[in-house]
Amino acid sequence: MAIAWLVAIAGSVVIFTLPDTYQSSARVFVDTQSVLKPLLSGMTSVPNVEQQVSIMSRTLLSRPNVERVIRMVDLDIKTSADKEKEKLINELIAKIKINGTIQNDIYTISYTGENPRLTKDVVQSLLTIFVEGSFGGKKNDSDKAIQFIDEQIKTYEAKLAAAENALKDFKLKHMGLLPRQGSDYGSKLFEVSESLNQARLELREAEQARDAIKRQISGDTGASGASAATAPLANPEIDERIIALNKNLDSLRLQFTEQHPDIVSTRRLIAQLEARKAEEAKLGRTSSDPGANYSPMLQQLKVSLSAAEARAASMRARVDEYASRVARLKEMSMAAPEIETQLAQLNRDYQVNKDNYEKLVSSREAAKLSGELSATTEMMTFRVIDPPTLPLQPTGPKRALLFSGLLAGALAAGIAFAFLMSKIRPTFLSQNELRNETGLPILGTVTMIWTKQEQQRRKKRLIAFGMSFAALLVLYGGALSLALLRS
Repeated sequence: MAIAWLVAIAGSVVIFTLPDTYQSSARVFVDTQSVLKPLLSGMTSVPNVEQQVSIMSRTLLSRPNVERVIRMVDLDIKTSADKEKEKLINELIAKIKINGTIQNDIYTISYTGENPRLTKDVVQSLLTIFVEGSFGGKKNDSDKAIQFIDEQIKTYEAKLAAAENALKDFKLKHMGLLPRQGSDYGSKLFEVSESLNQARLELREAEQARDAIKRQISGDTGASGASAATAPLANPEIDERIIALNKNLDSLRLQFTEQHPDIVSTRRLIAQLEARKAEEAKLGRTSSDPGANYSPMLQQLKVSLSAAEARAASMRARVDEYASRVARLKEMSMAAPEIETQLAQLNRDYQVNKDNYEKLVSSREAAKLSGELSATTEMMTFRVIDPPTLPLQPTGPKRALLFSGLLAGALAAGIAFAFLMSKIRPTFLSQNELRNETGLPILGTVTMIWTKQEQQRRKKRLIAFGMSFAALLVLYGGALSLALLRS
């Protein structure tokens, strides 16, 4: 009992000297259901405000935020050393409690301290940081994203300009070899070859028509020459000599063969005379009848010959042109595959740079809009259900509970001390315990006979023990009453 009294008195002194603690709390409701979400979901990346608020609630007790709270409530004025500051930060983190339900979006921020005013100010500062942090984090991320995208846009602008210039220079250099829509060199070569064959056929027809007209003109001229030979412009002397030579030739043939020198010379002489006769007849006809070559039929044939020669020349020029086109198309068809491959590569590079540039521009606008959405108060609304108030009644320590625990601890200490003493000075309370412990047979027992003095002394000790226990209960009751009145 003495041990129980010592523990009870010491514990009571400690409990009564404990400072009063005050608790201030605030409850805030975060409304994340905004009408802007479905309206802007297709235009930009809508921020996940639920996740944003949840992360902010979990990181609210980070070291930078706690240091900011210390500066906001002027606790840094009282601390000069680094150890004191570190101790203050740890104490604040231990005394701040944040509870929240993601389903209902209701968060509770509480702080327990010895100064009521300081307690309220700490909760208010935490509430301010919680609201500002939920809005400002994504805005900073969007600004960094926009800065990065702007740098990439500048890079791709240079790439796109270089690709455009390369494509332009290539088209100017190979303008005649570039493929056109709806046609290729194979089909063009086939068409031009067919046109060349058709032009050659028409050229042959024109040349044959021209040659026919020439033959007709030659025939008319021969007919007019024959009529002139029958005219009286013939030379009688030559005719007589030809007749005489023919008679001589007939007589020689009767004697010799055709290879005889006389026969050969006679025939040569007759041919010379006939040629001379025809020449004289021609000269005599030209001089005597100047209009003989100007007959209507001959003039019409000459006009047709001129037209035929003109057509033949035109067709020959067409054939030459088609032939040059065929040769040029063959050369182009040989170089076209390489040109097309290079052009496709340039177009592919240009299109890739263009697509990336357009995507970056659209992403930049989406990032700007997303940043504005993250910073606007329309995406989430903070409603303070219970604002932080100045606590008037202390919330701790729970002295009534502590005194109850103290009483139980004091009794437990007394019992433990008694049990320890029994172990130090052991006794056997029954014959069975002694027999089991020693293993020896017990022949008999001697009963204790208490004298009157011993009985009175024992009775007084029991009364003192009971009164001490009752006084301990009275002490507990009084301390409990005082604790309830103080709270």
